Amino acid sequence: MLTPSMEDYLEKIYELMKDKGYARVSDIASSLAVQPSSVTKMLQKLDEQDYVTYEKYRGIVLTKTGERAGRAMKHRHSKLEDLLHMLELPEEIVRADVEGIEHHVSPQTLREFMSLVSFFRKNPDYLDAFVQHRIAIRTSEDDRVED
Repeated sequence: MLTPSMEDYLEKIYELMKDKGYARVSDIASSLAVQPSSVTKMLQKLDEQDYVTYEKYRGIVLTKTGERAGRAMKHRHSKLEDLLHMLELPEEIVRADVEGIEHHVSPQTLREFMSLVSFFRKNPDYLDAFVQHRIAIRTSEDDRVED
């Protein structure tokens, strides 16, 4: 069973391997803002659970299971970002909220979010109408606070 921390590591390792072709302890540590010793400990745990093959000073290789999990984490992350960007939330809120949501959203809810993103992409007029609706609600709420 993967913990949220394990998911973050697998996602980061997957990203680094896709971008650079490799992932080093130092790259993972700087990307996740953790100490290299923490990365080493996590790699050992992921190795024990057959998500990575890790040998000190030799590098990191995602197993098939690890690559599937990393790809799934990256996919989930990007779909949640897509949804929150469509809602026109500020980037810092998108980043923080995706990190919080991604470890707790069920596969069923994620599918529904993806369906909503797909619907809005195919029907941008509905997205525009929703954005206008949100603006109207905020304006109405602001008016009530001033009364």
